[in-house]
Amino acid sequence: MNKPSLPGAGQPIDHKKDQLSRRGFLEMGSAAAAATAGVLLTARASAQSSIPDVKTGRTRSLTDPGPTDKPLDAANPDSNVPPLTDSGGVPTFKYPFSLSNKRVYEGGWSREVTIRELPISKTIAGVNMRLNAGGIRELHWHTAAEWAIMLDGSTRITAIDADGRSFVRDTHEGDLWYFPTGIPHSIQGLGPDGGEFLLVFDDGNFSEYDTVLLSDIAAHTPHEVLAKNFGVGRPSLQTLRKEQLFIFQAPVPGPLAADQKMAAGALPPSPYDFSFRTREQNPTKTTSGGEVLIVDSRTFKVSTTVAAAIVTVHPGGIRELHWHPNADEWQYYISGKGRMTVVETGARARTMDFEAGDVGYVQQTLAHYIENTGNEDLRFLEMFKASRYVDLSLSEWLSHTPPELVMAHLNIDKATYEAIPKEKPVIMPR
Repeated sequence: MNKPSLPGAGQPIDHKKDQLSRRGFLEMGSAAAAATAGVLLTARASAQSSIPDVKTGRTRSLTDPGPTDKPLDAANPDSNVPPLTDSGGVPTFKYPFSLSNKRVYEGGWSREVTIRELPISKTIAGVNMRLNAGGIRELHWHTAAEWAIMLDGSTRITAIDADGRSFVRDTHEGDLWYFPTGIPHSIQGLGPDGGEFLLVFDDGNFSEYDTVLLSDIAAHTPHEVLAKNFGVGRPSLQTLRKEQLFIFQAPVPGPLAADQKMAAGALPPSPYDFSFRTREQNPTKTTSGGEVLIVDSRTFKVSTTVAAAIVTVHPGGIRELHWHPNADEWQYYISGKGRMTVVETGARARTMDFEAGDVGYVQQTLAHYIENTGNEDLRFLEMFKASRYVDLSLSEWLSHTPPELVMAHLNIDKATYEAIPKEKPVIMPR
């Protein structure tokens, strides 16, 4: 029995036509699916936007019933509720000295902020120290250079240079000193109430525990060797101390001139001035918003590895947007309150708040500003592991770039461009 033949049976198959038919079907199917998906997405988006009380995006409005450290939150408002301009993850660049372990001795105390406390701080470490009247930071030297500023009171510093010539000087609030690596020195508090100071070292890994001390040399060198070294009999060394001193109490020293004469001996005093009187200097820049004094190797000759700026910003003023092309910036806040935003690479930025006793840190070339957010002058130090202070101003850069180029970038008009300061203002308002 013959089966009925299908239409086209026995006809040769046109494969090209068949492929076109299949392709057309698939394209039609894809287009239909895309259209359907588009309708669904549109409907979903429309449904979302039409639902009341649905909100997206960032905000500065929040609730936080706790548990939380409310005093800490209040002292750090820009961390608790960041500005909407903050973005991405930026490592912390702040550490308060108040959180540092304080070493307390008869005669004074000390505390430090190093790379161990503030991991971003790779180039500079700081030590805050106070000596009572007569209190001594024992004779010692460091494996890093020491830069210092007197914060309060008075001290007497001593040292010798590489040719054995002595240096003895009294220092007061605002005075600086600098001892190069390996130069032996001491610090002693004067009357009536001793002195407090900040020590800055040109190595983030530095620690006050890593110091070469006279007491350690005496305690860990055989007495027969010390006797031979000093040309004395061994019995005369039986009273040598066996413990580390670091800081200890002693009587207040006598007149400066007497100590200078005794220390000099048969040699003239050192021709190197290891101290610097900031009170005798005029500000490098003064505006209606504040002032800055730059101290580097051009003015403080011996300070070859540390440069500094001592900055005062009046209430409402701002240390303008800028960056430093030659070194990281280590900051110490002396008084007042402020905030700083650091703009990182990759569209990241973070704002943090600062007050007296805080340490800040900005990596080389990153743009930042410091704004006075309080009701009194904001005073702080900018410190650099460099022989010279260098900064670049955002305003100065833009004002010396072709106007059309800047206006195209910022989407501003000519009047706004013309208002940008033509010279580096340093502190605004001018």
